[in-house]
Amino acid sequence: MSRIEGALKALKGQGRKALIPYITAGDPHPDTTVELMHTLVEAGSDIIELGVPFSDPMADGPVIQRACERSLKHGTSLRQVLAMVKEFRTKDADTPVVLMGYLNPMEAMGYEAFADAAADAGVDGILTVDLPPEEADEVAPLFTQRKLDAIFLLAPTTTDDRIRAISEHSSGYVYYVSFKGVTGAGKIDVDEVAAKVEHIHHLTALPVGVGFGIRDAETAAAVGRVSDGVIVGSVLVDTIARNQADTDKLKQALKDLLHPMREALDGLTS
Repeated sequence: MSRIEGALKALKGQGRKALIPYITAGDPHPDTTVELMHTLVEAGSDIIELGVPFSDPMADGPVIQRACERSLKHGTSLRQVLAMVKEFRTKDADTPVVLMGYLNPMEAMGYEAFADAAADAGVDGILTVDLPPEEADEVAPLFTQRKLDAIFLLAPTTTDDRIRAISEHSSGYVYYVSFKGVTGAGKIDVDEVAAKVEHIHHLTALPVGVGFGIRDAETAAAVGRVSDGVIVGSVLVDTIARNQADTDKLKQALKDLLHPMREALDGLTS
């Protein structure tokens, strides 16, 4: 059982929902990423999605695009991101870490070399935005052999047949994108998401995490009622941008944002 599967099963057994924050590695500075990862855990996070900075993050809106630019300005590389995870693991052996990014940096490193390095660093899952499962034949077996979960995206427009096909190639959880568009670009329609996630649950046994549009405790709770976990990205990255000059202030701001979400999710079972 992977760390991701174990964490989600434990939460389900407790009747709780996963809080899954996303931050971009190297933003606002490579030296602060590991510290921020620990802050996310302290704030009640169950799984961390760590973004690998990329020069052309096509699925991401301006907030995360600027985060990638800040990170790349400091020369953050994929190998450095893996080193950050390895450093994180020296103090936290339990919290699952998912790398979220694009194919090009992995291809440049070499798929097998990347899979080896990711497993060695303590990565638990890989979500490659621009790698559909139909084109993952070369990469997916390398992940499976090293017990790295392959996580794929589902969209509001994904057909039933494709949901089943994607689920067959997936492990850990599937990531449902709550609206059409890029990250941070829209307002979530909770009723629409609820109906879609309920339908997805009939088509796959995998847990369903919902991302895009989770901005506060209210939306986290609304989405948490119908999903297995909520994925919070742009609002955290925007908080980092606004507090990047003061690390202590930044850490507190992240806690102030995540704590109410954690409490709202836990309140669903009370």
